[in-house]
Amino acid sequence: MDEVETGQNATPAVPERAGDILRNSRESQGLSVADIAARTRVPLRHLEAIEASDYSALPSSTYAVGFSRAYARAVGVDEVRIAQLVREDVAKLGRRTPEYEPYEMTDPSRVPSRGIAIVALGIAIAVLVLVGLWYGTDMFRGSSESSTATPVAQTAPNPAAQTAQPVPAPATPANGQVTLTASDEVWMRVYDADNKTLYLGTMKPGEKFDVPKDAKDPMINIGRADKLAVTLNGAAAPALGTGERAIKDVRIGAPAIAARLAGAPEPQPTPTAASATPSGTSERSRTSSRPRTPRRPLTETQRANLDAAANPPPAATATPTP
Repeated sequence: MDEVETGQNATPAVPERAGDILRNSRESQGLSVADIAARTRVPLRHLEAIEASDYSALPSSTYAVGFSRAYARAVGVDEVRIAQLVREDVAKLGRRTPEYEPYEMTDPSRVPSRGIAIVALGIAIAVLVLVGLWYGTDMFRGSSESSTATPVAQTAPNPAAQTAQPVPAPATPANGQVTLTASDEVWMRVYDADNKTLYLGTMKPGEKFDVPKDAKDPMINIGRADKLAVTLNGAAAPALGTGERAIKDVRIGAPAIAARLAGAPEPQPTPTAASATPSGTSERSRTSSRPRTPRRPLTETQRANLDAAANPPPAATATPTP
C-alpha cells in the first residue's frame, strides 16, 4: 500500500532542455558565456538566449540550431542531440513571421545634414582644384625651364673649358720629338715635303714610330686617325682626326704638333727655293706637281682600315679637332 501511494505522489520528471544541458556543461568546466562567445564567435546575447531556451530572440530556427551546435562543440556535448532538442523547442513556438526594421531615408539619425553634405562637397572640389593647379604649374614650369635652359647653356662660359687648355711642351717646338703610337691595328704613311716616304705599313697595337727631327715638313695619310696617339716630347696632343673618314696631307712636324697643344692654328711651312711656288698657286696644285712614287697594292688590313674610316659605326663619338 505504501509503495502504491509513493508511486502516485511522485512528481513526473521534466524533460531536460538543450539550454540547461549546455549551461551545466559550461559551468562544470568553469567557463563563462564570454568564453563560449570567443570560441564560437556567436554573439553573447544569442548564447544567453540559448541557455534560457528563449529561441524567439534568435533571427530564425536555422540560426537557433546552428548556434546551439556550435555551443555544443565548444563544451564537448553531443551536438546531434542538442540540435534535435532545439528543433523540438522551436517547433513548439510555431512559425514566426520575420520582423523587418524599415529603413527610412529621412531618418535624421541616419542621413547626414544638408550643411555637412555641402561642406564635404566643397572640400572635395577644393582638393581637386588644388591638385590640378599643382600638376599644371609643374608641367608649365618644367617646359619653360627647359626652353630657357638651352640658350643659357650655350652662352654661359665654361670654366672647366677655359682652364683645361693643353699646356705647351717645354721643349723647343723646332727640335721636339714627335712620336706616333698605335692603340689598334692601323695603316698609315708618313712622308716629307719632297714626298719621300718615311714610314709605310700597318702598325700593331702599342707600336711606336718616332718622326725624324730632321724631316722637312713631315705629313701623314691614315685611315683611322682615332686609333693613333700623337705626343710631343711626351705631352699628348689632340687626335689628328675623329676616325669618321681618312685624312691626308696632315702635318705632324714638331711646330704643327706644338700648335695643336697650344690650341693655336697650325703654322704654315716656310717655302724654300726648291719648293717655292708662284703667288696665287694653291696648295693642291703644289702637291699635285710633286713626283709621285708608285704605290704598292693595299693589303687586306689597309683596305679594312680605309673601309672602316669611310663607313664609321653609328655609335662612334667624334672628338673635335682644334
